[in-house]
Amino acid sequence: MKILTAGLGIIGGSICLALKRAGHSVDGMNRSPGPAEYALNNGIIDAIAESPAGYDTIIIALPPKATVDFINSARFADGAVVADICGVKKYIRDEVLKKTRNFRYVGCHPMAGKEVSGIENACADLFDSASMVITSDETTDKDALERMRSLTADMGFKYIVECSAEVHDKKIAYTSQLAHIVSNAYVKDGGLDGCIGFTGGSFQDMTRIAGVDADVWSSLYLLNAENLSKNIGSLISSLSEIKDAVDRADGESLRKILQEGKQRFESGKISAPQKNIAVKKLK
Repeated sequence: MKILTAGLGIIGGSICLALKRAGHSVDGMNRSPGPAEYALNNGIIDAIAESPAGYDTIIIALPPKATVDFINSARFADGAVVADICGVKKYIRDEVLKKTRNFRYVGCHPMAGKEVSGIENACADLFDSASMVITSDETTDKDALERMRSLTADMGFKYIVECSAEVHDKKIAYTSQLAHIVSNAYVKDGGLDGCIGFTGGSFQDMTRIAGVDADVWSSLYLLNAENLSKNIGSLISSLSEIKDAVDRADGESLRKILQEGKQRFESGKISAPQKNIAVKKLK
């Protein structure tokens, strides 16, 4: 199998390293030459590719709009499997389906990352405890889907989660995008100043993902705006309820609200996956 990773940031580089750890040969290409040269010189890739045309499996590790531009401008081999790893899936899927393609598309999203970026921070074990979300529908080629399942296992993922692009975007608005927004909003308060010596695990958990790449994440938010806006509205409502109880010094209402949150959290941890989501443990 001839594998190419297009986009050599931390995720693309980690995909290359994870696949090479499993015994695959992986080439790479990047929009700017520096990361590709670093990847080649440090054994992250086996060669720098000029074009995806000579490969039967292409994993695109670029931001959403750059991914679409790449798909529309590049030349692919007939029947090649082309998978993207974007944080939104319906947008990519819809763009792919706008015209007839000579390749087979599969949407993927690795649920892993770090607070840092760049090819120099790539590592082979980034996905070892993570889930890979693979999206499909009636247009998805079954053999292409099976190939990405197999490569997901080879990369060391612990789980494969399969669903539609629509389900993915709805879930990710809550589990990832809203979490980043909350962290970013939290640190804008003046209380952040002079916090040295007053912070513990809760503060670190809340602020770990505050320093988002504004260009990347604003694009992701807007491409999933309807789902995300609903989640933000629900959060505002919950915060307003707590604020109201605090303002009224209503301890009974506050205890009830907090208890409801605790119970919801506990029940959510043990709830079974929804009928339109399939979860498979790999290891």
